[in-house]
Amino acid sequence: MSSITRRMADFTLGLRFEDIPAPAVKEAKRFLLDSVGCALAAVRNEDMAAMYRFTDKLGGVPEATLIGSGARTNAPNAALMNSLLVRALDYNDIYWEQDPSHPSDIIFGAISPAEALGRDGRETLVAMVIAYELEMRWCLACFPGVREVGWHHATLTQFVSPFVAGRIYGLDADQLVAAAGIAGSSHFTLGGVVAGHLTNMKNTADPLATQAGVLAAMMAREGYEGPVEVIEGKEGFQHVLHNVELRPEILLEQLGERFLITDCGYKAFPTEALTHQPMSAVQSIMSENRLTAEDVAKIHIRTTTRGADILSDPSKYDPQTKETADHSLPYCLAAVAADGGVYPNSFEQEKLFDPRIRRLLGLIEVVADAEIDAMFPGTKRAVATIDTTDGRQFTATVDHAKGSPQNPMSDEELIAKFTANAEGVMSEARRDEIIAATWGFDGLADVGDYVRLLVADRDRANS
Repeated sequence: MSSITRRMADFTLGLRFEDIPAPAVKEAKRFLLDSVGCALAAVRNEDMAAMYRFTDKLGGVPEATLIGSGARTNAPNAALMNSLLVRALDYNDIYWEQDPSHPSDIIFGAISPAEALGRDGRETLVAMVIAYELEMRWCLACFPGVREVGWHHATLTQFVSPFVAGRIYGLDADQLVAAAGIAGSSHFTLGGVVAGHLTNMKNTADPLATQAGVLAAMMAREGYEGPVEVIEGKEGFQHVLHNVELRPEILLEQLGERFLITDCGYKAFPTEALTHQPMSAVQSIMSENRLTAEDVAKIHIRTTTRGADILSDPSKYDPQTKETADHSLPYCLAAVAADGGVYPNSFEQEKLFDPRIRRLLGLIEVVADAEIDAMFPGTKRAVATIDTTDGRQFTATVDHAKGSPQNPMSDEELIAKFTANAEGVMSEARRDEIIAATWGFDGLADVGDYVRLLVADRDRANS
């Protein structure tokens, strides 16, 4: 029987644009627009400035463009920087079943090589769909999910990105298997990057796994080899992660027949995914009852064990950095109660120490609920109860966050999110160009024409 990576290679090579249902093509374009908006919102962040400097020092053949700055470097470096920009605000897409993932972290594992090679929009869309189809199946196939036993989902991305980049580089089946072996034996990622006090690595781990796939594809293209059974072979994924059961039939099920991309969700808030239901519940109570932060005496949240543990440990009640704050359920709840919502600027350093938010942090209690755990991951329920200073009490339950397939974002809402994200660095005319080019992406003769639209045309003084 063919190896798992060989069967993934067969899917990668066999998928044609004409085989992809129209709703899946449309969703790929929607995720692209959402992703470039998230990237544009991040281009002036301090941590991104550091990575722009780092990328500049790496040099590289000027074949692919960096979002925002317009600088050019080689495809692997561009894939890393552009993927990191997409990921930087924790505002891009989310799929969470046995494992969480952000498949759009891999989009520029297709686009940056496509720009370097002058590929067209149709071929690049095929590679993007491959990213979603493989990544999302990985999220379904491990029991428990690798995140449950201490590994980050970049551990899964390392097995996906080489196929995405390999499709663009025109690899044959043997080369694709080699690329999967190269990347898949080099980027297992510790879950510690998203636990406790968080650092820049929270957002960088998955983009590094995307870059690894581009590098692996380029190596395989030159004849370099990697383990041919990196998943099921001796000391491969299945043997090393002995406390995880991989079910290959789920991983490979209906590849090319059933398209999962339409099951992936968008984020209405630039925060960790499991904060969204509790935040939506608090937002609903505050809005419907016209409450202000000063009216709040206590906020009580019932949620999953994951939300109570990972997102509400002691460090999350005193966040000192953006990276900790956007993975802090107490901070996100306090910001919603104080400001009516959470936005990219909610994590600026001055805002982190806003006295109104700091007061609320001490009034928040988050507890795990076994009944809610039993519903997870199919339903990610949160129940919020707010006590007011004048003795009233309000409760709200939210099962599906805005942006999920059960509570979808319309095209108009998605465009509004893109516009809000891009307006600080893009003129209105350029934003309109990007929107039009995204909807018409399959008609592009050269993807480079699209990427060059993503260069900032508005300086800080005029934003």
